[in-house]
Amino acid sequence: MGQGQGQGGDARRAQAYDAELGAAVARAQDGDEDAFAVAYRLVQPGLLAYLRTLVGDEAEDVAADAWLETARDLGRFRGDGAGFRGWTATIARHRALDHLRRRRSRPRGAALEPEELDLPGPDSTHDQAMESIGTAHALALVRRLPRDQAEAVLLRVVVGLDGPSAARVLDKRPGAVRTAAHRGLRRLAEQLAADEAPAGSEGREESG
Repeated sequence: MGQGQGQGGDARRAQAYDAELGAAVARAQDGDEDAFAVAYRLVQPGLLAYLRTLVGDEAEDVAADAWLETARDLGRFRGDGAGFRGWTATIARHRALDHLRRRRSRPRGAALEPEELDLPGPDSTHDQAMESIGTAHALALVRRLPRDQAEAVLLRVVVGLDGPSAARVLDKRPGAVRTAAHRGLRRLAEQLAADEAPAGSEGREESG
């Protein structure tokens, strides 16, 4: 997802898959195993990136558990492709939190910063973050964000959920999710910009 055109481009790409995804899910509910494989192929990459934020290297094991539950309960699902993305993300998150409880561990803190929400301007560096979110380096930076911000960014940008759907997965108000996603993207953009600064520039400034 590294060749986007900002948030709108990422959303359009996610929506472009939803018709295919919805049709595949409907066929899978009628017993078509190949169709279930199509749904898996469309959803798994984003789901795995999201889970790595919660459980790190154990993301694939947790994803496997989530897909087993998805397959088991598939007949109970009602909705379209976008709804299926949200449903699978909810299942995956529950499995991840169960895993963390069993491990007697907790996700990283999710305290909000006591700062005002600065809305992005027309030349915002948010676009840079959005376009880079699919790279391994950017995803590693996302995992270093506070958990509420990391989850919001990944659910919106990588999993492809809209605001209300992401809010339902996280059991939060849509406004809180928008705020967390904005703050996460701002931090990510700042870090990406710092990483692109010429090597040794800080040292030159200090010696000047």
